[in-house]
Amino acid sequence: MLNFTTLPPLSLYIHYPWCAQKCPYCDFNSHVEPVSVNAKQRDENYIKALINDLEHELPAIWGRTVQTIFIGGGTPSLIQPELLQQLLSRISARVKLSPMAEITMEANPGTVDQYKFAEFHEAGINRLSIGIQSFDDQLLKKIGRIHNAQQAKLAIERAQSAGFDNINLDLMYALPGQTLKNALDDVQQAIDFGTTHLSHYQLMLEPNTLFASQPPELPDDDLSYDMQLECQQLLADAGFQHYEVSAYAKPGKQCRHNLNYWHFGDYLGIGAGAHGKISDAAQQSITRRWKEKHPQSYMDSNNLEKKSKNSTISTPSSMMGGQQQLSRHDIGFEFMLNSSRLIDGFDSQLFFTHTGLPIIQIEQGLTKAVELGLIERQREHIKPTQRGLQYLNELQELFL
Repeated sequence: MLNFTTLPPLSLYIHYPWCAQKCPYCDFNSHVEPVSVNAKQRDENYIKALINDLEHELPAIWGRTVQTIFIGGGTPSLIQPELLQQLLSRISARVKLSPMAEITMEANPGTVDQYKFAEFHEAGINRLSIGIQSFDDQLLKKIGRIHNAQQAKLAIERAQSAGFDNINLDLMYALPGQTLKNALDDVQQAIDFGTTHLSHYQLMLEPNTLFASQPPELPDDDLSYDMQLECQQLLADAGFQHYEVSAYAKPGKQCRHNLNYWHFGDYLGIGAGAHGKISDAAQQSITRRWKEKHPQSYMDSNNLEKKSKNSTISTPSSMMGGQQQLSRHDIGFEFMLNSSRLIDGFDSQLFFTHTGLPIIQIEQGLTKAVELGLIERQREHIKPTQRGLQYLNELQELFL
């Protein structure tokens, strides 16, 4: 039995599963459809399914306020602005949305113009995450991106002109053929645009991707580590705070949605393949939820679920995905899986308030981590050491 005295903050994640092209390194739930598909009709049907999905989830969050929304993908910037506005309007009519909610949408260069950026802003999006990856044309070709450096720069400028003042840029390092100078040049160009947040992460060869089956030649570990350290220093000198393993922000501009994940907060997940985590004070439980992964199966199951409310049709719950109540051990592990990524760590009280468990639940792992120099513990504060961040997987495995 857990002991929740209060519930953690609540976020909403919305997954949009389509892309113009599948990148060879991408292991996200993204799909490319034939050009013959009527994209507007498809998106209209998908939005109906999203709202049906949300309505199905509402009983689990009655009375709670949604603090952040994140629309990820896929490439959500492919959506027509008027459809996005409909989606957000329907969501705000069904959930209690904070008037100060952070609402983020992912966008890729080449899929938006200044008109669309302005319309997205008017629809209620107040934070953009733009997938730049690199400002080097040759490197972009090597990782299969469909935009070039000029399009990347134009996307940032157009977003700023449209009124966005809270913009994240995604950059990758340790790309095929990348030099230390290339990596530093990419970061410097991102800094020069005056954006407020940067996600800077290493290219990894993930299973079930084209790069996993046909791996490119990547920089060795020593060069990759040099890129990481020197880019971190460049960002620090420019006033960016390193607050999570791969996230850097100007003061006050941390991504609130992602911080809620890393603090083990609650979130609804709607959309094909979306995941969620919901705490229940009445049941004193934490439940993981997930949705059908394939977009068409997801839409079919949600349409059938909607029809069954007014008919004798019975919709198996498995068609909607699935759910699992977490054990005490799983809760401790998942908390540390997330919070160990935070550069400044966390107060032990956060563990209790967001898990309903005493800190003793993970005491064995904490003790071992301190002995190995992976965690620093001062009074009630726990944070990873530099060694712990460098060997993050080993640190997290101590709590399995």
